[in-house]
Amino acid sequence: MAWDFSTDPDFQRKLDWIKTFVEQEVEPLDVLFPGCEYLPLNDERRAIVDPLKQRVRDQGLWAAHLGPELGGQGFGAVKLTLINEILGRTDWGPIVFGTQAPDTGNAEILARFGTAAQRERYLAPLLAGEIFSCFSMTEPQGGADPGVFTTRAERDGDGWVITGSKYWSSNAAVASFFIVVAITDPDVPVHRGATTFLVPADTEGLSIEDSHHLFGAHRHEPGHSLVRYDAVRVGGDALLGTEGAGFEVAQSRLAGGRLHHAMRSIGVAQKAIDMMAERALSRTTKGSLLADKQLVQAAIADSYTELMPFRLAVLHAAWLIDERGEHAVRTDIAALKVLTPKVLQSITLRAIQIHGGLGATEQLPLVDMLMTGIALGLADGPTDVHKLNLARGLLKSYTADDPQWPSEFLGRKIEAARIKYGDLVGDVPTVPAGPPTGP
Repeated sequence: MAWDFSTDPDFQRKLDWIKTFVEQEVEPLDVLFPGCEYLPLNDERRAIVDPLKQRVRDQGLWAAHLGPELGGQGFGAVKLTLINEILGRTDWGPIVFGTQAPDTGNAEILARFGTAAQRERYLAPLLAGEIFSCFSMTEPQGGADPGVFTTRAERDGDGWVITGSKYWSSNAAVASFFIVVAITDPDVPVHRGATTFLVPADTEGLSIEDSHHLFGAHRHEPGHSLVRYDAVRVGGDALLGTEGAGFEVAQSRLAGGRLHHAMRSIGVAQKAIDMMAERALSRTTKGSLLADKQLVQAAIADSYTELMPFRLAVLHAAWLIDERGEHAVRTDIAALKVLTPKVLQSITLRAIQIHGGLGATEQLPLVDMLMTGIALGLADGPTDVHKLNLARGLLKSYTADDPQWPSEFLGRKIEAARIKYGDLVGDVPTVPAGPPTGP
């Protein structure tokens, strides 16, 4: 049997290069250009960022989430996890390596469902890192529940007319094109009545009404927008996938996105532990180091014991994808969607506590990391919804039994054992069934 936790030496050398490169060349960008990752490059930033991107390309590490036919290396999900847990430590890392959300997911569905013309028009510049994109699905009145979506797309000659509003359309303010999920047949269930469209940002009738930001974000960040589609007219060639298959397109993208969030969250959580340990070894109070205080030791130990199984769970889900395909990981990804915000919030809260008041200021990234944990409980579908889906999926693999005496009830177990071995065994020791008898 094959059971191996090792990383092959050649790829480990790549990981070592990535770690050093990110620490020395990319992390300074977080300080120099905070919140500017998704802004179009000006001359100042381009002079720094473009050469860094080229160095990544020279190492064969650009757009590592894609196969060779699209300019990636076909590393597979396990190697991608090992890369992303390093990139997750920095805001600029995914941009410099061409693996930033939501563009990674958008690129994947363009590659999978797009026509040759669509891939040339939208995918090629996206993969080159020249443009940004927006996935426009969530709506103001119903959140992420597609069953109550009101945005409609109606046929008009050879094309379509899209009308409605979308919310939480991340990076809409800087996107060159939008992937829009609209209802094309309201009389059938949403998994057969939704369709996905590609809409250029300059299409008449598309307007950004407002852009909201996560708490503490820089005001110059693109944020998450409320977008209005006021009789937006697109041609028949705007259809991404087939009519009525929008739910399939969206789900294929969201599943991968949830796993990518989990991959990067490993790096965020590890960074919080690193900061916690450094502070504990550096700060003295009440006559001794914080590292000598038992509660601080417990906080560090609890954080590590939370991160360790989470990291293994992410790697296991990635391994399943590599071995069996995405269809094999629906349950695992739902579990990771539940775990990711919980692990991030728990570890970063401890790190803030150990850093004291400084940990709650903008001078350290800890509150930002905590906000990431909170936001990931909402992104790509609320955690509670995934708990329900996870439970329903798990329950399908079980069957009902006797409502009075469970299958593990001792009386039933003894009866079953007697049926199997009764003629070979004498009396089975049991608790007396009735009241004690006299001598």
